[in-house]
Amino acid sequence: MDHITLYMIMAVTVVAVIVALSAVSDRLGVAPPLILMLVGVGISLLPFVGSITISPELILAGILPPLLYAAAVSIPTVDLRRDYAAVGGLAVVLVVVSAVVLGLVIHLLIPGVSLPVGIALGAILSPTDAAATTIVKRLGVPSRVRIILQGESLLNDATALVLLRTAIAATAIGVSFWGAIGSFLWAAVVAAAIGFVVGWAGIRLRRLVHGPAPATAISFLLPFVAYVPAELAQASGFVAVVAAGLVTAQMSPKHLDARQRMSERANWQTVEFLLEGAVFFAMGLELYGLIVDVHHTHESLWIAAGVAGLALLIVLVVRWIYLLVLVRGTRRTTRRKADRTQRWQQVREAARSDLDGVSERRAQVRARVEEADEATRARFETRMHQWRLRMGRYLHDVEYLIRQPLGGKEAALLAWAGMRGVVTLAAAQTLPLDTPHRSILILIAFFVAAGSLVIQGATLSWVISALGLAGADDQADDEWDRIQADLDRATQNADLSALEGPARETGPDQVALVQLRARRQALLELRSVGAYSCQTLATALAELDAQELAIQLRFSVGE
Repeated sequence: MDHITLYMIMAVTVVAVIVALSAVSDRLGVAPPLILMLVGVGISLLPFVGSITISPELILAGILPPLLYAAAVSIPTVDLRRDYAAVGGLAVVLVVVSAVVLGLVIHLLIPGVSLPVGIALGAILSPTDAAATTIVKRLGVPSRVRIILQGESLLNDATALVLLRTAIAATAIGVSFWGAIGSFLWAAVVAAAIGFVVGWAGIRLRRLVHGPAPATAISFLLPFVAYVPAELAQASGFVAVVAAGLVTAQMSPKHLDARQRMSERANWQTVEFLLEGAVFFAMGLELYGLIVDVHHTHESLWIAAGVAGLALLIVLVVRWIYLLVLVRGTRRTTRRKADRTQRWQQVREAARSDLDGVSERRAQVRARVEEADEATRARFETRMHQWRLRMGRYLHDVEYLIRQPLGGKEAALLAWAGMRGVVTLAAAQTLPLDTPHRSILILIAFFVAAGSLVIQGATLSWVISALGLAGADDQADDEWDRIQADLDRATQNADLSALEGPARETGPDQVALVQLRARRQALLELRSVGAYSCQTLATALAELDAQELAIQLRFSVGE
């Protein structure tokens, strides 16, 4: 049997195992990543399997970019924007604090491990994994908690890997503190700029092609088109990938047609399903090889397990303390915004009560606008439109924060849901070969990731139920009726003048298509101000996409 045939058989087997175990996990109520990793561990310990080592470069450069991109393009950008401070704090500040605290502890506990190496391992152990999102989605926890978890797991991988690279550079060439800060900022800022350009260019390029197949093929290239230039520029390829995905998520509803969006969504969901399953399965398969490496270097498994247990406890305590501070600050900010909004509304109502004064001022403004030239009137209308958008967005944001507050229960759930995963193990294997105690450091990373998935992952459902947050996805019950009423008004106001003449006689589908585009434009405006939850907006957009595809299908059949 040649190598190509063997690799094909292995690939088919892995996909079959992922599909089968995912189906089993659904019946057992266990998160798929957890059961995939446990089965991988069991297989690795079989006597005829032997040591399995997977190249970390394959995971970091070949698998993580499309995984991060798939997560980024599916995240609700409107709700993520509303909690950018909380998500940014968890993804950056908490990662740095956790890495420094863990670095100090590891430096003191393991002789021969310098502080920079300890901080490097701390950076490896700090990022959370998206596995928790699978569980909380199924149990219907408040959508705000779900978005924060999803955004954190998306962004903190990049932060941790940038910090890891900086710490490793400090051990090699003795980078100063300010030099390390400069490297960190360069890696983040330059990568974000590259990712923005790639995401914007990808949208523009896909507008030029016809059909979903070439558009999806282009989207498959984007994670690597963003990753490679950023790495060549000594920036973070992962930051670039995430930025490209977020730009795509924000722009695609406006610039891509229904067929392209639906095809891309389905294909990326499949890619994410297979790659995520593969990396967790591979993570379990590597256990025996890690144990063999530690045995060859005469290190102690018990020391690795003890340090890993302490490290896991430390990251949980640090995370819990940070979240308590974050929740308190978020509640103060929400109260301040609510008070400001209430005062603004009181002033507005007081002004409205002075009907004569308001009418007089409106007449004066109207007279000035009518006397101005066309360019001035256009600038005035543009500024007024932008002002209405900003005010509408601010008011809807405040309403969202009040409707979905963060309290002690939400902080407890966010703390316990911060599981470690495959990025931790893959990043650990990038430690230089001459790093002191490298084998035991990698095994510590595995024990932390595996222990986190087993302990927290297996009990997360129980914790959610105990906190009373299961089924607490508090979307407004009347949102769907309200958004349909808004879209119906757009249908009534649709401009059908372009359909006059022979085109109007070809059938009602042309009228329906114009009305559908009017509904889509209204939906995009509602999305821009955050008038509804992202779940409601996404459902409404998917419904419009389905209706548009049905009309296009009738056109193609008629031809």
